[in-house]
Amino acid sequence: MVEERKIARTKARLKTPWQRKKGHEVQSVLFACTYNSIRSPMAEALMRHYHPEKKRIVSCGVTGTAYTDPFAMAAMGEMGIDITHHEVQTFDDIEGVFDIIIALSPEAMHHAVNLTERFQCDVLFWRLLDPSYIEGDRAEKLRAYIDVRDDISKYILKEFPLFDE
Repeated sequence: MVEERKIARTKARLKTPWQRKKGHEVQSVLFACTYNSIRSPMAEALMRHYHPEKKRIVSCGVTGTAYTDPFAMAAMGEMGIDITHHEVQTFDDIEGVFDIIIALSPEAMHHAVNLTERFQCDVLFWRLLDPSYIEGDRAEKLRAYIDVRDDISKYILKEFPLFDE
């Protein structure tokens, strides 16, 4: 009985959408947004948190900023995830190929599609609010960042489900 459950879990693990589509398990993911200061660093950190077994998880932006957004750091810190040492990168800084590119802004989607001319990979677009446009006091702004963080978590767990060991 225990062996049957173990086999069933193994079969379920092999049937995530990306394994069926590509015939192998996704091991490298590139998250991309506009500036690599809010959404993509959050997505990178969340993916590492949920799936530390993935070989290569990277984030970048269409253009870079000089820093990671402090509200993004605070929102992630509330989950116990530290992104204070995140180094901002652009598409130009990224080397190698990826199994999948997940664009988190329309600008990043355009660049991601252009990358498929260099190498074959899947490209997804996850529509997310840019929380930096939210006005209000600190608490209202932080709430917007937390909402985006939670939306990213939902997307990740939908596309890359967790399985019991």
